[in-house]
Amino acid sequence: MSTLEIPALREIAESSHAWPFQEARKIVARLKKRPKDEVVFETGYGPSGLPHIGTFGEVARTTMVRHAFRVLTDDNIKTRLIAFSDDMDGLRKVPDNVPNRDMMAQHLGKPLSRVPDPFSSEYPSFAAANNARLRAFLDQFGFDYEFLSSTDCYTSGRFDATLLRVLERFEQIMEIMLPSLREERAQTYSPFLPISPRTEIVLQVPIMAHDAKAGTITYEHPDTKQRVTTLVTGGRTKLQWKPDWAMRWVALGVDYEMAGKDLIDSVTLSGEVCRALGGSAPEGFNYELFLDEQGQKISKSKGNGLTIEEWLRYAPPESLSLFMYREPKAAKRLYFDVIPRHVDEYQQFLEAYERQDLRQRLANPVWHIHSGNPPKPNMPISFSMLLTLVASSNAENAETLWGFIGRYRPGVTPQTHPKLDALVRYAIHYFRDFVLPQKRFREPTEGERAALLDLREALSQLPADATAEQIQQVVYEVGRREPFLDKSGKVKSKDGRPGVTLDWFNMLYQVLLGQEKGPRFGSFVAVYGLNNTIEMIDGALARSA
Repeated sequence: MSTLEIPALREIAESSHAWPFQEARKIVARLKKRPKDEVVFETGYGPSGLPHIGTFGEVARTTMVRHAFRVLTDDNIKTRLIAFSDDMDGLRKVPDNVPNRDMMAQHLGKPLSRVPDPFSSEYPSFAAANNARLRAFLDQFGFDYEFLSSTDCYTSGRFDATLLRVLERFEQIMEIMLPSLREERAQTYSPFLPISPRTEIVLQVPIMAHDAKAGTITYEHPDTKQRVTTLVTGGRTKLQWKPDWAMRWVALGVDYEMAGKDLIDSVTLSGEVCRALGGSAPEGFNYELFLDEQGQKISKSKGNGLTIEEWLRYAPPESLSLFMYREPKAAKRLYFDVIPRHVDEYQQFLEAYERQDLRQRLANPVWHIHSGNPPKPNMPISFSMLLTLVASSNAENAETLWGFIGRYRPGVTPQTHPKLDALVRYAIHYFRDFVLPQKRFREPTEGERAALLDLREALSQLPADATAEQIQQVVYEVGRREPFLDKSGKVKSKDGRPGVTLDWFNMLYQVLLGQEKGPRFGSFVAVYGLNNTIEMIDGALARSA
């Protein structure tokens, strides 16, 4: 049964604190003031650089709000999601992360849709190449969207009527925009940017005259110094981006669009222009920006963040959706080290979903990630465990890892668990690219050497079929000594005896595996094997002898 048909779903959704429902309720309230038969959601993409995860994030998050809206309205109101590409914008600078940069430099100022493809001859333009990359990924995720190109909308006449309205209200828009500009910029500002028929460059020139009845503007061409009169329609001009945003909202009837925190002022100004055109600014919120490893804002042109392809080399797409769902209004580092945690936490949310009531499920990220129909959990081993297995065995192929998995979980094979098979490949990629270069084994202290020898002896006494829990108890018992004994009283074992601090387990990972952290050690040993673990301890002691 579809989640949209479950009784009481709407009632619970109306009071849910999950942020997609909070956003969707804003659209429901909007419709009460201005009823309409269709709600239009929009996301924007600037193809001046390669698509990055932030671009995907807007589509994923907006899709979550769209589904929440459908639940709140019993799916009785038609919805559309437009993925809009601003490919009519002029190329301001050559991105740092593209080939053939000298060639691209010859086309500065031209619309992105008229700059040749620097990657190959496969696409007619730089914008087309980037648009194709974005669409391929959105299609891979199964998003339901309508792709629109700014160039197509301008040149086809789709924007003509609204462009003429901008021309009619030229003075009103100037009154809105001029106070936001520096004095020098204000002296030459115009909402319209003519496109030179000779050079194809988007011209930043003052408008000498405008005629709303004729639908024209007049400007002085910067090269020839001649006065040129041109229609504003048919792709002969484009708008400055803030009036352009507002014009688009009006022309396309957009009801909801979110934007980054850095665009708060732009959203405000565009909203004022939208109202000057007789429209109503869409609902939405300003999400926090993604940061790179150094805490700097990620940029498509700099290429300092993760690309979509990079995330998918190391983790399944659901983990990326979880990253996007969580705390959209909080700044988050978007770097490789966030990937493993989101892979495992997605599985944890999926497993918890099975035990939850409907209200709890609507607050679970997987409900929103999968539009109300999350799959059954079927991942018998965690990603962190796989990474530790690769690190401990130096596995260079999936077959080696599956040997461990098959012994630990009899009957689990690549054929019975294809998602686990994919996770195995992700783990190998991640280990090779990030874990192996950072592997640093530290030498144990004398006290730690003694503890490791005792652990070796205790493990050697266990039967070959010892469970992960039995192994964990042995590990705890050996670690229950100075300096690892917990003296705070906060950590206790199940039998009430004092526990051990994390320093004990951190030492095991650092000395035996050359990494800072890892999965539950008893579970790791159960998968890796008692004899293999004993050999690992012997190797660590020999290295430090």
